Amino acid sequence: MARETGTLSLLFRVSTRLCALPLEHVVETMRPQPVERFAGAPAFVMGVAVIRGDAVPVVDVAAVLAAADSAVSRFVTVRAGARRVALAVGAVVGIVSVPAGSPQAPPLLGEARAEAIAALGTLDGELLCVLDSARMVPDSLWDALEAGGVRR
Repeated sequence: MARETGTLSLLFRVSTRLCALPLEHVVETMRPQPVERFAGAPAFVMGVAVIRGDAVPVVDVAAVLAAADSAVSRFVTVRAGARRVALAVGAVVGIVSVPAGSPQAPPLLGEARAEAIAALGTLDGELLCVLDSARMVPDSLWDALEAGGVRR
């Protein structure tokens, strides 16, 4: 009998939610860095941090998922196309294989930014949100960053 393969993913917690990101998009995990607010950024963007010499937007994943406020203990830097984004998360849990064919995110996510959620499923009886790193930051913010709108 053939065994179903999955996608190796970084597993982390945001508030009470369990989340995953495909490992191929993860650059690194680190302690939170200083963040400077960015005028005109959406509420879920905490600001910009200097990571490895570059200005990188920092996304509050709890705000993206419309979850209860969560203590941030780690940044997970991910690739978003040719760019990088730092995700502010609670705790990094480990690496797991997320089965292929996970159900797509339903339209009843309420205030959560549904476009940032690639799929919903379960893992060990717990709801699992698989995130799409490429859709974490809106194009308008990338445009402002590239136009030099970041003040240090």
